[in-house]
Formats: sequence, C-alpha cells, structure tokens
Amino acid sequence: MHMAHLLKKEKEFRYIEVGEGTPIIVLHGLMGGLSNFDGVTKYFSSNGYKVIIPELPIYSMSLLKTNVKSFANYLRDFIEFKGLDDVILLGNSLGGHVGLYHTKMYPKKVKALIITGSSGLYESAMGGGYTKRSDYEVMKKKAQEVFYDPEVATKEIVDEVYETVNDRNKLIKTLAIAKSAIRHNMAKDLPKMTTPVCIIWGRNDTVTPPEVAEEFHELLPDSELFWIDKCGHAAMMEHPDEFNQIMNSWLEKRGF
Repeated sequence: MHMAHLLKKEKEFRYIEVGEGTPIIVLHGLMGGLSNFDGVTKYFSSNGYKVIIPELPIYSMSLLKTNVKSFANYLRDFIEFKGLDDVILLGNSLGGHVGLYHTKMYPKKVKALIITGSSGLYESAMGGGYTKRSDYEVMKKKAQEVFYDPEVATKEIVDEVYETVNDRNKLIKTLAIAKSAIRHNMAKDLPKMTTPVCIIWGRNDTVTPPEVAEEFHELLPDSELFWIDKCGHAAMMEHPDEFNQIMNSWLEKRGF
C-alpha cells in the first residue's frame, strides 16, 4: 500500500493519518516526500500509535511567510484543528527545526520530541550549492551525498530534487527557507527547553555532521543521543528498523 492513497485534504491541511493511539506527528524535511517515513508509519501505527504526517506548506505560503516560524505556527493550527493535546513530534532536517521551534513556543502542547539530522544549530544545514548548477548529473550527485549508501537516492528522489531546483518559484522558496533556518538559530533557546528530546543521528551525516548532534545533546537539558552507523542525513529512510527500535525503546522507557 503506497502512502499517497491515504492523503486527506481538510481545510487548508493535507496529511496522512494511520493507526490508533497516542499521536505522533511527523515533520518532513525540505527535499522530502511523505513516503520517506513509510517505515516509521508502518511500525508505529501497528504498535499503539496514531501516526500523522502533515504536508508542510513549503511551496504554498507567500514568500514572506516561507520561514521556520510560520511553519511552526502552521503546525500549531494543525494540532488545534485535529483537536490534539499532548503530542509526540518527530522531525527530520527542516522538520526537526520546525518541531524544536514549535516546542519552544508551545511547550505545553508537546510531551516529547524526536529529532534526526535537524537544522537549527548549523549554518549550512540546507540548500547549500543547490542553486548554481541545475543539470541532472550534478543534482544526482547532490542527492546521493545525503545518504551513506548512494543507492538510497532512487530515481524518484533525484527527479524531485531536479524538478525543485529547476522550478523558479520552488527554488526561491527553498533559498528563503535556508536563510530562515540560519536566522532562526536555536542555540540560545535550547537550554531553556525542558521537553524530553530523543536525538537519533547518522554517524556519517555530511549535511548536519555528528558534532551538531552532540551540540544539541549538550544544550538541551533533557535529551538522550543515539547513533546509527553507516548512516547519513535521513536515518529513518536508510535504517528504518534500527531507527524505529531506538525511538520505540526511548518512548517506552520514558513512559510515552
């Protein structure tokens, strides 16, 4: 069953919802389709969780609103729309940053946060070098660098990156988000954030290198850090089973 069939459209929201139980809201990254989380969705929806993946309005907001803060507010509106109260957030890359920013602004709404390859501390976390050369082979190499195993960058993924960079509107938005991620650096906020955070990181992440994970761990008062070997920027795609296991035992240990 492919996830695309399950996309619900209500009001201004488009999202996938699978399973019953404690809600986990998954926040995707900049260059990521919702299907990147198939492994997570399948596993947690059959283990007592309701997995909800909203589509972030990356390309549909006005340019002025194309930033981390308005995505965090969009998430707040979505949580309210769904009538949810105590959510678990899981974010990869830009999604991790949105999750952190949302948690900073609305700490009462979030009972736990899982971040992987998250931006929010590191300057060049996104969009670097996507801009100048947009020929297909260059984009393919770019997409492959995101993963430890280049094979993970399927034709579908490369096509999506290529299409984004060659669409002027999308490119402008992508650059706006990259700038906004740098502007919304969270180093000063993290020490004040007491929400429990699980940090799962690929040891071979070249987009947000391992020292970024260590810095998150150092700055967040209640965090635990877990490593996945032979793994790049999108751990839940490259090693879904190991990722799910780490996240599940952490949630169980913390009583979520």
